[in-house]
Amino acid sequence: MDTAVKPITNLVDLSFKVEGMTCASCVARVEKALKSVPGVENASINLATEKATVRAHSTIGIEALSSAVEKAGYDVPSETVSLSISGMTCASCVTRVEKALKKVPGVTDASVNLATEKAQISAVGVPVDRLIAAVERAGYDAAVSSDTAPKEQTGSRLPTWWPVALSALLSLPLVVPMLGMPFGYHWSLPGWLQMALATPVQFWLGARFYKAGWKAVLARSGNMDLLVAIGTSAAYGLSVYLLLGHANHEGMGHLYFESSAVVITLVLLGKWLEARAKHQTVAALRALESLRSTDAIVRRNGQDIVVPVGQVRVGDTVVVRPGDRVPIDGTVIEGSSHLDESLLTGESLPVAKNVGDSITGGAVNADGIVVMKASAVGGATMLSQIIKMVEDAQAVKAPIQRLVDKVSAVFVPVVLFISVVTLLGWGLLTGDWQQALLNAVAVQIIACPCALGLATPTSIMAGTGVAAKYGILIKDAEALETAHAVNVVAFDKTGTLTEGKPAVVAVETASQSEHEVLGLARAVQRYSDHPLAKAVEAEAVKQGIALREASGAQALPGRGVRAEVGGTTVFLGNRRLLQEIGLPTASLEDLAQLHENAGRTVSWLAIQAAGKTELAGLLAFGDTLKPSAKAAVQRLQDIGVSSVMLTGDNPGSAKAVASAVGITDFRAEVLPADKANVVAALKQNGKAVAMVGDGINDAPALASADVGIAMSTGTDVAMHTAGITLMRGDPTLVADAIDISKKTYRKIQQNLFWAFVYNLVGIPLAAFGLLNPVIAGAAMAFSSVSVVSNALLLKRWKPQSQKQR
Repeated sequence: MDTAVKPITNLVDLSFKVEGMTCASCVARVEKALKSVPGVENASINLATEKATVRAHSTIGIEALSSAVEKAGYDVPSETVSLSISGMTCASCVTRVEKALKKVPGVTDASVNLATEKAQISAVGVPVDRLIAAVERAGYDAAVSSDTAPKEQTGSRLPTWWPVALSALLSLPLVVPMLGMPFGYHWSLPGWLQMALATPVQFWLGARFYKAGWKAVLARSGNMDLLVAIGTSAAYGLSVYLLLGHANHEGMGHLYFESSAVVITLVLLGKWLEARAKHQTVAALRALESLRSTDAIVRRNGQDIVVPVGQVRVGDTVVVRPGDRVPIDGTVIEGSSHLDESLLTGESLPVAKNVGDSITGGAVNADGIVVMKASAVGGATMLSQIIKMVEDAQAVKAPIQRLVDKVSAVFVPVVLFISVVTLLGWGLLTGDWQQALLNAVAVQIIACPCALGLATPTSIMAGTGVAAKYGILIKDAEALETAHAVNVVAFDKTGTLTEGKPAVVAVETASQSEHEVLGLARAVQRYSDHPLAKAVEAEAVKQGIALREASGAQALPGRGVRAEVGGTTVFLGNRRLLQEIGLPTASLEDLAQLHENAGRTVSWLAIQAAGKTELAGLLAFGDTLKPSAKAAVQRLQDIGVSSVMLTGDNPGSAKAVASAVGITDFRAEVLPADKANVVAALKQNGKAVAMVGDGINDAPALASADVGIAMSTGTDVAMHTAGITLMRGDPTLVADAIDISKKTYRKIQQNLFWAFVYNLVGIPLAAFGLLNPVIAGAAMAFSSVSVVSNALLLKRWKPQSQKQR
């Protein structure tokens, strides 16, 4: 269980588990109960994950929310967490730690033992790192106790299928005689034996329906359990009445114990299959959770020691051996290796990492030993943020689900009304009150709204889960639902369609060859960290140019650099530097102007030897296109989505990039503040607009678009603002994000259609006596299982780029 606390003025977001919900009616009742708590701004329930997400004023405690849920007839389970506390010396220390822990929202109790230096905390929806942070703020150190890691309170260790198996075993002898009827065999078990078999099914294995149904009655509401309890009790009660009424008479009519027992068995089977299927919908989240390391090798005082990952702090030196999983986020300070980041980014190939490169916790070190400096630990790591984003997306309700909730809120009362009308109608018109009761029972059984409650959340969970597997993180259900309708994508240029860093795009020569110009430029600035110097280094390595020695390197502020290379003085810099040394640029002036008009940076290279200075050439630096940029635009065009490019560059540079990627509609010289206005103008034409960006200056446009899509290679601000984050800087993932959105939305529509069809067709059939309770129970169970199974088909989805490999 997780909680997210985001200060928004005086509001916080709380997330906790709710047990006992079985259908959409339960969801509506819990939401209503939570929203009735003074200070609660909004509440959203996900039936599939059994989680409640509440936005409330910071003064509202978890106790008030838990109380509201319990009054509605449901449970909020707590966790018991054990922490090892160090630094305590007396009873006042104990009091201080307990007070600090009890102040954490969600903590219901905390007890600290000075002798054992342990704290036992009972909490609802509180992550361990928040508890540790509270202890540290009080002035002490804390870590998860190795012998009692946080765990949910659990009950029986028997397999989850045992109630289904036992119920089926007891019901089977009641059903077997029915199988002989079509062949002319009319025999049945003695009535008392039938009751003996059906009673434990009805009141022991089916006790959950009575408990949940009674809570619904106390809350003046209705749910699936109430319908099952009433319906099966009616069939069981009728059978007992007939049995007792004919105990001393011959010709006792048919008993209906098999109807009540089989319906309960089928409902239990359906709920078990649902639970199994729902478990599969969070497979991606469990895969991400499995990437978390428990230990880390930390270098302290020259020694490598193994410590729990919770004790690693920012700035620590961490050693990652070959085959180990990276425990936290950091920067390589020693060594080089290849890291498998496939479960984080969706990129199947290992990524080379060298000194200065960032590495992310959860990746697997393939070969060399890497020493890193920790930059983020605990909840601040990229992996923790990814897990939270996926969890949030699966917890937040999609807009379409709100309509379903409104329907389900009145669904059960309407069904009960139809059931009563069926009972009275059949009884009064035919006089056959037995058949009337059975038809009324069938109405209640077929109408269980489980499928309605599961249709949307299971689809969203499966869709967001498979998307995360391939590096597409969808932060909320609304973004997932909205993205399917996108028909215009506005791309920021720098860092989105282009690499966002300078590269050598041209080498123009005057008195020297291209290789010589590149070689001298590399030598003169080999020790520089300037982005242009790195671009020269990369291009020289790419062309296989040998590194030459340079001496006497001198930076010339605002102009460039000079150095001695092989007895020759080399100057590399801007136009002003050439003016200072009195060197004309006429021979390359026209080419330089062309590059500058295209928005490129020009560096001039001059050499001086034997008292003679001459122009050797120039290097033009520009932002290079991402290899997949053109394919990304084409993919969008193929699915009927048009592309627009926004950039602050001059029209010439903008036109060159737009033409290269196949975009005809571009906006140049757009100030950062104006990007949001351009997006708003695009939306005015009735278009659904997605904005793709990676920088701080893109945040307003990302927020104003119908769907914001951020590159994880960009800034945190962009990622927090956007509804979708692409874990690789690959623009082809934009089309993939829209594609998974379309397929998920289609699954939601299919599931809702079938869920409604089951009820719209089944209720009239049952009311008109065309469905007996057993068939109704089977249909109801099948409806829930089919909805979840249909959602699970999304797990087979693959991005287009993966299909082509």
